[in-house]
Amino acid sequence: MASVVLVHGIFNHVRKATPDEAAERRAADCRPRLAESLGRMSVPLPDLVMAYYADLLRQDLPEQAQSAPQSTGFDDLSAGERVDVAEWLVAAGCVVPEDPQNVALAPLRQMLGWLVDERGGRMSAAVREQTIGRLERAVVANLREVEAYTAWPERRRLVRERVAGVIRREKPAVVIAHSLGSYVTYETLHAAVDLEVELLVTVGSPLRVPALARRLDPALRAGRGAKPAGVARWVNIADAGDMVAVPPKLDQVFPVDEDAVCDTGLGVHGFGGYLANGLLAAAITPYIA
Repeated sequence: MASVVLVHGIFNHVRKATPDEAAERRAADCRPRLAESLGRMSVPLPDLVMAYYADLLRQDLPEQAQSAPQSTGFDDLSAGERVDVAEWLVAAGCVVPEDPQNVALAPLRQMLGWLVDERGGRMSAAVREQTIGRLERAVVANLREVEAYTAWPERRRLVRERVAGVIRREKPAVVIAHSLGSYVTYETLHAAVDLEVELLVTVGSPLRVPALARRLDPALRAGRGAKPAGVARWVNIADAGDMVAVPPKLDQVFPVDEDAVCDTGLGVHGFGGYLANGLLAAAITPYIA
């Protein structure tokens, strides 16, 4: 049994690998970063495994004629998806046209560029364009992978069962869920009422992004979410510049026990960056030492 189960987010599909092979490959990617943060506290790296589900988001199911759409840019979004992204950017601090009818026509790249300029400080034109491109891909990938996860009930069930099976087998003290993985884990722990976790850590979580929050199961009630019954403590950590985790704090909507904001640089969203952060190491150390 592993002390820690990781649940990945976007950009984690491993081609031509079995789910077990992909899970081990992704876990191997994460171990050095977690060892880095724990090492600064003289805490040894615990046994950890990855709950891998990315293959299921690309698997054809009877209800679906084609595989899940791949991540693209703003130009390929439908009018409805453009509204979702505009709402997302507004939650991050952007201003859109006052007329609600015009929100689908909002200049999304221009809005994103404004956020980069506002938060990122001075940077060269080349770095600015790279940053905007990276954030654009991350926003669209989250939107599309949430669509792939939520649109077909059978796939949603399979993903939940996969993640629940890993947690049930490993009986970890700690579950660390990143990005879309925090969304999946929140739903999984609500659905699998037999699962008990001493500490849930969500990092870079988009649970408060309007387009995603509307699709949650269980749905928000009176604008509020609930802590899964089997979770003893819930800690949320978000980077101030993480455009996926906006707003960064969850406690206005979800009953987290601790809500922490770190600041490691604009647009930081990768799982590795969070695992290497001292706030995460401090949160999990009492449960693994």
